[in-house]
Amino acid sequence: MAKRKKIKEILASEEQGYETTVMGWVRSFRNNQFVALNDGSCLSTFQLVIDFENAEQAELKRITTGAALKASGEVIESQGRGQKYEMKVNNFEILGDSDAEKYPLQPKRHTLEYLREIAHLRFRTNTFGAVFRIRHHLAYGIHKFFNDKGYVYIHSPIITGSDAEGAGEMFHVTAMDLNEIPRQEDGSIDYKKDFFSKETNLTVSGQLEAELGALALSEVYTFGPTFRAENSNTTRHLAEFWMIEPEVAFNDLDDNMDLAEEMLKFLIQHALDNCMEDLEFLQQRLENEEKQKPQNERSPMPLIEKLRFVLDNEFVRLTYTEAIEILKKSKPNKKGKFQFPIEDWGADLQSEHERYLVEKHFKKPVILTDYPKEIKAFYMRQNDDGKTVGAMDVLFPGIGEIIGGSQREERLDKLTQRMEEMHIPAHEMDWFLDTRRFGTVPHAGFGLGFERLVLFVTGMANIRDVIPFPRYPGNAEF
Repeated sequence: MAKRKKIKEILASEEQGYETTVMGWVRSFRNNQFVALNDGSCLSTFQLVIDFENAEQAELKRITTGAALKASGEVIESQGRGQKYEMKVNNFEILGDSDAEKYPLQPKRHTLEYLREIAHLRFRTNTFGAVFRIRHHLAYGIHKFFNDKGYVYIHSPIITGSDAEGAGEMFHVTAMDLNEIPRQEDGSIDYKKDFFSKETNLTVSGQLEAELGALALSEVYTFGPTFRAENSNTTRHLAEFWMIEPEVAFNDLDDNMDLAEEMLKFLIQHALDNCMEDLEFLQQRLENEEKQKPQNERSPMPLIEKLRFVLDNEFVRLTYTEAIEILKKSKPNKKGKFQFPIEDWGADLQSEHERYLVEKHFKKPVILTDYPKEIKAFYMRQNDDGKTVGAMDVLFPGIGEIIGGSQREERLDKLTQRMEEMHIPAHEMDWFLDTRRFGTVPHAGFGLGFERLVLFVTGMANIRDVIPFPRYPGNAEF
């Protein structure tokens, strides 16, 4: 096929008066003459002007919404308003027909719920084109951030025999015939007859494997899919999602907080530098959507202002104990407005508490540290008070927790004692404990849920709308 020029390149150029070829999908066709073409390279459509008097009528009728079109002609200064250039078409070819009456994306406003049902086509809408271009830039930005700092990218396994979080909400992986599952004499499943000769699952985290890499390569990160078999139908949870997990040897909790703040600010700046057209569109979309809501339910600031607000403010850092005191004395708690009232130290903070701290009390992003050890994972470093661990959560407006991390427990005796308390069999984790037996060092890391970041940057309300093909209870389409 003839080499095409992307619409983004044409609109960004100062050139005109040259011949080229464009290809894309028809958004609209007006007056038998004006085609709005989009090729996904940017939000904008490109206007094609067809000499309809000299074109074949049968071919003109094939120019319908959703049809794929190839057009060649001269790029000239646009005669109409709203676009810089247009193409005076010399010839065109229909690459793929689209029955306009059956095409699910009619030129009108569709609900996000409806678009979720046709996720295979929602990429073609302005909203999802913008969301997934931003998602791409954020993913690239993650690799750029860590690469430029000298980190090594580790591919952690998707199939694993360990439960890094100790939560137990995992998807089992098996090659067994489920109609003829082999059993042992006591009736339990004989996993020795399975493909891996042991019980295996889809990973919930690449952290433990990343620790192995960090304790040799010093600075590593993973970025890959993770899975939770949590029967949760909320706007903030997915069964399959992507995680970024840096692990850094010789880092303590303060270093970990510094890295998390630096990374988040880098990524937000990267989005502002590379996705402004898409962000402006999503900001306008959000404002239009929120006009239907009461004032107290609307976003406190426009999308782009919110992103700049995070860049311009130092994150507030305080301990879990300090946060509990603030929450206990807060108006929502005293007036019974919290769904989960805060009564005593040791409570597991919910999204409503995290958002109160960020949006109402401090009005800034917050990093909470030093949580009770009973509500945190076994690998977090125990503090000298015997009650808390060196954990950290980064809390963002509208989202709540966006990052969770900790300084890791590098002391073998403390780690094995904690594993015993949490009934984690040490013999299954011998490979992990070896890193504490042979040349252990202080180290720290965190996990960033990628979709939560994309949710924050795009201003979308439902996490199912920031991943191309969402997986959640009852849904594994496409």
